Amino acid sequence: MSLKTILKVEDLTKYFVVGRSLFNSGEVVKAVDGVSFSLMQGETLSLVGESGCGKSTTGRLVLRLIPPTRGTVIYQGQDIAKLPADKMRKLRSDMQIIFQDPWSSLNPRMTVKEIIGEGLRRQPELSRAQRKKMVLEMMETVGLRPEHYDRHPHEFSGGQRQRLGVARALIMRPKLVVADEPLSALDVSVQAQVVNLLARLKRDLGLSYLFISHDLAIVEHISDRIAVMYLGKLMELASKRQLFAQPRHPYTQALFSAAPTTEVGREKNRIILSGDVPSPLNPPKGCRFHTRCPLAQEDCGQLEPEFKLLAPGHWVACHHPLND
Repeated sequence: MSLKTILKVEDLTKYFVVGRSLFNSGEVVKAVDGVSFSLMQGETLSLVGESGCGKSTTGRLVLRLIPPTRGTVIYQGQDIAKLPADKMRKLRSDMQIIFQDPWSSLNPRMTVKEIIGEGLRRQPELSRAQRKKMVLEMMETVGLRPEHYDRHPHEFSGGQRQRLGVARALIMRPKLVVADEPLSALDVSVQAQVVNLLARLKRDLGLSYLFISHDLAIVEHISDRIAVMYLGKLMELASKRQLFAQPRHPYTQALFSAAPTTEVGREKNRIILSGDVPSPLNPPKGCRFHTRCPLAQEDCGQLEPEFKLLAPGHWVACHHPLND
């Protein structure tokens, strides 16, 4: 049985103008530049890459929390990039986000019942008793106890606050969840609990995740497919098994080689990249990675590589992919 595509992103682009003033037209930051991918129903697609590569901006563009410069975001057959605001509001319950910082993303003046149940107040057909029942059920689902119902965020640990953020996102029964670095502010022991929670909820509720992270160990555990970003561009996209077994892009290989391993006696041949990540204000011509790539050739600095299919399900943007 073929899986249904719930999200299709094509040529998604976001440019920001910075430094604009009365006497200065400003400069253009190419945060996301021509990104294309799809997400299947019930799938977890992870976006990975160095800080500043455009992962979080891509997640916000997918939910139309910020408008794209160009490109399409097809959600269940509708291009939400061009959807009027009133129609977009009707889709919000289907598309939710879990933020990175469980402290700053919660209103400290609101109680648990108010934070989780806020979205339900837009459903006038629900009585107060029904809303309370739904909030308590969701609290149980994410591992919060009934006595937490009237507490405020400052009374919880970091892991509990992130569970509260998960409950707030899932109370509307969404189909698509963007998880934007949801574990980076948590202790390692708590990270494992939240990862297992997200995996269980995906299975039980049939969720689709766009999971944004820089932690490859977590990504390997939770993902079905992985997309690697660098300086606003997708470098590689493949299944978890394909990517960890045989990365085809030099940047992916270098990124994976830097990830720590817990296997006793296993040493990695770490690839040290030269130079710093170029500025998105003035990205390199040709392949954006060529200024740091140990395998770069003359054509890499002149022509932008096509994001092409090298093997079933395995896409790479590279003139000279590894193991070719």
